[in-house]
Amino acid sequence: MRLWTLHPQYLDAKGLVAAWREALLAQKVLQGATRGYRNHPQLTRFKAQPEPVAALAEFLRGLVAEARRRDYEFDATKIAASAPVARIPATRGQLQFEWEHLRRKLAQRDPARLAGLSKVEKPQPHPLFRIVPGAVESWEITD
Repeated sequence: MRLWTLHPQYLDAKGLVAAWREALLAQKVLQGATRGYRNHPQLTRFKAQPEPVAALAEFLRGLVAEARRRDYEFDATKIAASAPVARIPATRGQLQFEWEHLRRKLAQRDPARLAGLSKVEKPQPHPLFRIVPGAVESWEITD
């Protein structure tokens, strides 16, 4: 499971679809509708929010917006009804770690997309997150 701090605009088609599916699974976990993945580290920052399901719903809405921009059809009715939430702080180190992680993935599965991102010096975060100084998040698995 990967709930990207990165803006979904950087994901290739396979990555965007995977992010959508994984975030829907995360939503079910936070709703208590599944037994698996309850302690997955990627859920840590959502669980720390006053309204975890609402925060995850906002994350999903960001994915839907990117999917619509690309003329993909993600079923937004699968997103839990919720009010907008405050942006979640995420560290610059986490964003950079994910940027390098994505670049490695794209080098293998979509070199053309990677080449198209070569001029990006400071990747943007998903709209849910606001970037603050700091290292890679403690919950991230860096091995």
